[in-house]
Amino acid sequence: MTEVISVRFRGGCKNYYFNPNGNQVKMGDQVIVETAQGPEFATCTEGNHEVEDSAIVKPLSPMLRMATDSDRRTVEQNKKRESEAFDICEKKIAAHGLEMKLVNVSASFDGNKIVFYFTADGRVDFRELVRDLAGVFRARIELRQIGVRDEAKMIGGLGICGRPFCCSQFLDGFLPVSIKMAKTQNLSLNPTKISGTCGRLMCCLKYEQNVYEDAARRMPKVESFVQTPDGPGNVKSVDLLQETMKVSLDSAPEPLKCYHNCEVCVLRNGKGSREGIAIPERPARYVEPKEEAEEFREESPALTPPFYMDTQLEEAPVREKIGAPGSGEGKPRRRHRGGRRRSGGRSAEGAGQPKAEAKGPEQKEGRTRSPKQESRPAPPKPAEARPGENRAAAPGGEGEAKRRRRPHHRGGRRRNKNGGEGGSAPKSE
Repeated sequence: MTEVISVRFRGGCKNYYFNPNGNQVKMGDQVIVETAQGPEFATCTEGNHEVEDSAIVKPLSPMLRMATDSDRRTVEQNKKRESEAFDICEKKIAAHGLEMKLVNVSASFDGNKIVFYFTADGRVDFRELVRDLAGVFRARIELRQIGVRDEAKMIGGLGICGRPFCCSQFLDGFLPVSIKMAKTQNLSLNPTKISGTCGRLMCCLKYEQNVYEDAARRMPKVESFVQTPDGPGNVKSVDLLQETMKVSLDSAPEPLKCYHNCEVCVLRNGKGSREGIAIPERPARYVEPKEEAEEFREESPALTPPFYMDTQLEEAPVREKIGAPGSGEGKPRRRHRGGRRRSGGRSAEGAGQPKAEAKGPEQKEGRTRSPKQESRPAPPKPAEARPGENRAAAPGGEGEAKRRRRPHHRGGRRRNKNGGEGGSAPKSE
């Protein structure tokens, strides 16, 4: 066993072991460690602890000291220098006409080395670019070509799940992912759905692959010949997560019946002939355990009304419809909700034969006034005409025609074809 500390460098997710040299380091402390490229600034992820000798790559590099305020200021200056170097390098790449994309710039802690990370479709001759950058920064220049996965790890972002990239958060390295994993998990083989932002298959396909492989070994394949509690049949589909399958029975092919894996006896795994297969007795049905649910239901307290409610809530009154049986009303009057109403034919009819003389206002056939209309004052009788009103006389000479009651319109004020608001006057011959 060897005492070590685990540290993580800026922009990385992998932990490295270093010799504490007798220092007591806690998680979150910033330290200066010795690396192959020189001293580097790092953050401790795990304090002093012991690991197996086989887990250590010898020789074990030592920890130099705890980071000071001066070291932190140096790190901030290096970040500003990296930003300036990024802009200058992009201009140099455009000047040389190189087909490459600059991704990130990293400067060492002591400032003697600057690493430029870029992506390109093929090999790039950047020898002249290195000479120009070395003349500008007066430091050791290194250009390193990376892949699209490393680019996504450095830049970061949000995946289709809405969370930050796994590679930029906690993954130590990139896991090997294949299209076979998507087939095993019954996922869509559409590349746009199973690919990440980097354009490669999502790393999360590897997370549950072992579970799916274990379930696939215990579950029968499609078109397997099985014995069920309802008789023999063929498996048509399999759900690995629920460990259920849909079986087409020989006695009733349609509809398909769903069975649990524990209540099915596999007679032939996969496609093949049924000849020579002995059919055993029907297995017992699978009964889901309900003891826990019943116990919870018994122990759960009964719902009671709040303390501020003395009585139970009363039912809301039901609104009776006008014209419904038992309401004491006839057919409800039809109202016009919108649109222009033609009144040419009715105005002429009303002018020639007033309705007030033929039938009373309360004895109209098939029509009754609604409660809203009954609350309104009745119109004046023809004999009690208001003074000052100019009403047209009917052609029959029976007095003034009763003013016609207009229906209530929701669309605002409306006018008939004759332009009047009341009853229409007869034309003079």
